[in-house]
Amino acid sequence: MALSSDDYLAQLMALAPVGTAMPQDLGSVWVRLLRALADGMADVDARADNLLDEADPRTALEMLSDYERVCGLPDGCTGAATTLQERRSRVVSVWTARGGQSRAYFQRLAEGLGYAVTIDEFRPFITGLSRCGDTLNGAPTIRHTWRMRVHGPRVTFFRAGASACGDKLGAIATAEDLECILSRLAPAHTTLIFAYEEE
Repeated sequence: MALSSDDYLAQLMALAPVGTAMPQDLGSVWVRLLRALADGMADVDARADNLLDEADPRTALEMLSDYERVCGLPDGCTGAATTLQERRSRVVSVWTARGGQSRAYFQRLAEGLGYAVTIDEFRPFITGLSRCGDTLNGAPTIRHTWRMRVHGPRVTFFRAGASACGDKLGAIATAEDLECILSRLAPAHTTLIFAYEEE
């Protein structure tokens, strides 16, 4: 927490030598000079405190455009974000991406973009393993096909403390960015199918 101007003034007055040349009354020229120095120190302290917020892309405001530049945003999949929340969310998803090919990885990626999804993996009907009533999914190559069911659009609401002045009160987005990103990241030997469902 940043120190106030009064805190710095108290410190400067405590460090000043005692004597008539440096009076301690608040109206003296000496204390007014110390007050000016304390105001400057408090401003620097507050800016340093703000730097802690700017060091984290989840709370960055002034440095958000630098984070976007470093992460290569906006890219061909995402386009330009319209709200502060979306911009931060995209930077964080690129910044924290580790990669993977598991079902859980793609589930987390979609949820990080703001979509509720279910992933279905297919396997062919195999005598001896499959049971009566199981789906006949097709040829053995169906093993390399997976489906992402998207349950409705992404909805971003205005939130005090997370949104900026001028942001929309609500934004609804289709899953075009999700399709592009997942198609780019999907394992090369697989076929990805998207299905959309209403909630």
